[in-house]
Parts: sequence; structure tokens; C-alpha cells
Amino acid sequence: MMDSQENALEVGKQEEKVATKAYTTKQEVIERLKEIVGNNENPTKDELDHLKTTFYKLHIAERDAQQKAYLEEGGDPEKYQVLPDEAEEIFKAEMSVIKERRAELFKQQEEEKQANLEKKLAIIEKIKNMATSPDEANKSYQEFKEIQQQWKEIKAVPADKANELWRNYQLYVEQFYDLLKLNIEAREYDFKKNLELKTKLCEAAEKLAEETDIVSAFHQLQELHQEYREIGPVAKELREEIWTRFKAASTVINKRHQQHFEELRSKEEENLNKKTALCERTEEICKQENKNAADWETHTKEIIAIQAEWKTIGFAPQKMNVKIFERFRTACDTFFNAKAEYFKTMKSQFAENAEKKKALVEKAKALQDSTEWKSTSDKLIALQKEWKTIGMVSRKLGDQLWEEFLGACNKFFEARNAANSGTRNEEHANLEKKHSIIEQLKTLCEEASDNIQEKVQSLVDEYNKVGHVPFKDKDKVYKEYHDVLDKLYKELNITTARKRLDNFRNNIKNIAKRGEDALGNERGRLMHRYEALKQEIITYENNLGFLNSTSKKGNSLIDEMNRKVQKLKDDLELVKQKIKAIDAENKE
Repeated sequence: MMDSQENALEVGKQEEKVATKAYTTKQEVIERLKEIVGNNENPTKDELDHLKTTFYKLHIAERDAQQKAYLEEGGDPEKYQVLPDEAEEIFKAEMSVIKERRAELFKQQEEEKQANLEKKLAIIEKIKNMATSPDEANKSYQEFKEIQQQWKEIKAVPADKANELWRNYQLYVEQFYDLLKLNIEAREYDFKKNLELKTKLCEAAEKLAEETDIVSAFHQLQELHQEYREIGPVAKELREEIWTRFKAASTVINKRHQQHFEELRSKEEENLNKKTALCERTEEICKQENKNAADWETHTKEIIAIQAEWKTIGFAPQKMNVKIFERFRTACDTFFNAKAEYFKTMKSQFAENAEKKKALVEKAKALQDSTEWKSTSDKLIALQKEWKTIGMVSRKLGDQLWEEFLGACNKFFEARNAANSGTRNEEHANLEKKHSIIEQLKTLCEEASDNIQEKVQSLVDEYNKVGHVPFKDKDKVYKEYHDVLDKLYKELNITTARKRLDNFRNNIKNIAKRGEDALGNERGRLMHRYEALKQEIITYENNLGFLNSTSKKGNSLIDEMNRKVQKLKDDLELVKQKIKAIDAENKE
């Protein structure tokens, strides 16, 4: 009896290990399915669920990795297609065979269980008829023992009938024993033998409390219960005691099993909450406006980070696991589809802008060898202004066109400067004058005289009267001059914008004197300027999103554009304040 018990427990453990075996590739999962089909095995539902979950987890991870690699290599998201997976087709085919076999086997098992039920009901009826009187019981004892053996040999019955069937069987068996008038030695021998067997089952059930695998312990306990039911009764005075001991040991295992699955369910609920939060974050990102490529890049990194976090979270409850994944995938698809549509439109605009810039490059190249310095300078400056009004192109082509355009302009201006080298001495003299004025301004930074503002203004006026300096020194001296002025204006609590605004306010009365519509015309002009500045700022900021700052030249260009953007914003604010000043004048 105990050998069969130990064999059953060992089989249970082996099934648990198979059902939770780790697979690292889809091919390993398929090989296991082929092994099941080839050997005509009858796998447990737990193992099949484990194989299916593992395969699709690997399948989805592989598909996501392929898509990510495609996008990182510069692939067009809109053109990406999920290719058919031969492994998935094989997996489905093997699973279909197994499911058909399991369905047929289940049908056979159910038919067999029903037949077993009928057999056991017939046995109960026989024992019931035997237990009508002590004399009948004594006469039927040998037949009764044979019937008991037949009962044990009959296998499973429908689960919903098992408990009631066993209770009826035990009832009539005990009635039969109670009616027997056997000799005391024979009856006590049976009771003693049954007690020994049930005591060993109690010990085995109590030992299961030490089993680390809680699920395995629970399944082993079910085997022990089945064996307990098949053993005959013990002495009447010991029946309650032995059953209480066995039931107490069972309660310990059942409680551990229940607590184990409650913890699993709690963890799955926690995973569901985490995944729901990631869905909400992704959906919120989908709602945010992306004004330029930089915004799309920022949000793409956020989505990819969320996807990586998703992969670290375990399963949600089974009934919600597929639904929450579909919600997350829908949100991600919504974002990347919108991104693909944006860049599709952007590419079309890029192509149009590229053609415009190519035309300007050709015009600049046609003028680069001209010796008509004044007219050609005006034309190239006009081309440069027109260049600024054209929107973005792709980064690589944009850099190339800019280099060609700038090269043509520089070739002309360098030739013009060489031809006009006679003016260099005057420009160097102007440079010295400006340096002298800058040094005087720096000296004023250290002074605290009462009329420092007048001195600053005097030097500013003097500086503005000085002519051109050498082209290569223009930016440097400009920066040095404005740096010291900014410092002075900060210390004097005055800014260039404030001065210009004050001058404008002081001049409003004079504008009003020109006529009734003078202020209105001025306001209209300022509003037109305000909108133009806003558009120019947007253009520069979009261009910034596509510049490559990895090279020294790229950094220089970005710095220059950032300075231009800040100056444009300052001008925008000044225009805004001028408009407010006109509105205030109109109210008076």
C-alpha cells in the first residue's frame, strides 16, 4: 500500500516539474510539443498552459525586438510589416493535435467514470442487501470481502458524485461490520490492520507540512485522501479519533495551499495595477501635442522606457492579462502610427523646402564669381534673407545645402574683401577706436559717479559713429561691447529694451500729432511685426530640433541659432510692450 502511495507522490512531483520547466527558445517549446504528440502522451493542463504562455511570451518579445531594430536602423515605421512566423504555425498545428487527443481522451474518461459510477452503485446496493441481519451478514462475509476488493479495483467516478458515493459506501460497510457475528480475533485483526494503514496515512499527511513545494504537497494530499477512503473501518471507539487526526493534518496543508494562491492572486492584482498605471501614462503621452521632431523624439524615448518597464512586471490575473496587454499595445500603436503620419507629412514638406534651397544654392553659385561688388552683395544678402524664410529639410541634406550655399557666398565676399583691401587700414583704425571705447566702458563699471549714465550714453553715441571694422573681428568686438553694456545696464537697473521702450513711450505723443489714424497705423504695423517675429521664432526652434550637435561646426551653428532665438524673443517682448503702451495712450 505504501509503495503505491510513494510511487503516486513521486509521479505527482515529476508532473509538477514538467509543468513548470523553463524554456529559453520557441524551438524548445515546439520540441516538447512534438515529443508529446510522438509519444502519445497525455500532458496536464498546467503544462499545456505553461507551454502556451512561454511560447507567446518569447514570440512577442522576438517581434518587439525585430520592430525596435528596424526603427533604430532608420526604417520607416509606416512601412514596417510583421512577417509570418513559421514557428507559430508549427506550434498551432502541434497544439491542435494535442487538444483533439485530449478532447477524445476526456470523453473516454468521462464515459469510463460514468460506467465506474454504475458499478460502484451496484456494489453499494449489494452490501446494503447483505447488511439486513446478523445471520445474513455472517453468511455473506466472504462475498463481502470480494466485493470490497472489486470496489478498490474500480477507478475514478464523476467528481460531483464521489463524496456522496463514498459516504454511502462507508455507511453500509460499517453497518455490515456492525452486524457481523464473527469471532472476536478475526474482527479485531481487520480493525487493527485498517488502523495501521490509516495511521501511516496520517503520518504521511503530517509530514507533508515540511514539503517546500506547496502545490505539490496539496496534490499529494489528494492522493492520500483517496487511499484513506479505500481502507476499511477501524474499531468503533477509534473511528472518530483517527479521522480527526487525518483531518487536522489535511487542514494544515489546505490552509497553506489556500494562502499560497491568495498571495499569487494578490501579486497578480498588484501587477495589474502597475500595468494599468503604465497604460494611463502611455495614453496621456498620446494626448500631448508634438510641435516638432524634438517633441516626438522626447515622447518616443518615454514610450520605449515604459515598454521596458512593462517587461519587468509579471502576469496580471488570467481574466485580465490579455485585456490589459491589448490596451497597452493599442496605446503604443496609436502613438507610433501618429508619429509615422507626422513624419510622412514632414518628409513631403522637407522635399518641397529642399527644392527651394537647391534653387537658392544654384543662384548663389551663379553669382559667386561676379565682380560687381555692390549689386551682387545686395543680391546675395537678399538670397540669405530668403533662405531664412524657408522651412526645415532633412538634417543630412540640410547640412549639405547649407555648406554649398555658404561656400558660394563666402567665395564672393572673400573676393570682394580682397579687392577692397585698400579700406582695411580704416577698418583697423575703427577697430582700435571701438576697443578704446570698450575699455572706457569697462572703467565705468568700476566707478560710482553720479553722472555715470550720461557718460555711458556718450560713449554709446561715440561707438555708434565709428565705421566698419575688419569682418573677421566684427562678431568678437560686437560681443565684447554688448557684454560690458549689459553689465553696465544691469548695475544701473536699466536694459536696452527698457530704454527703447521709454523712448517709444516718449515719442507716442509725437506720433499722435501726425493725425487721427497715426496711432492705429502704428499699432497695426507693430501687430504685423509681432506675428512675423512669432513665426520666425517657431521656424528657428524647429530647425534646432534637426541640427546635429556632435561636430564642432554643429555646436557653433546651434549656439548662433540659440542667440538669434533669444534676440527674437527679446524683440517680441519689446513689440508687445509697445502695443500695450499705445493701448494705454488710447484709453486716456
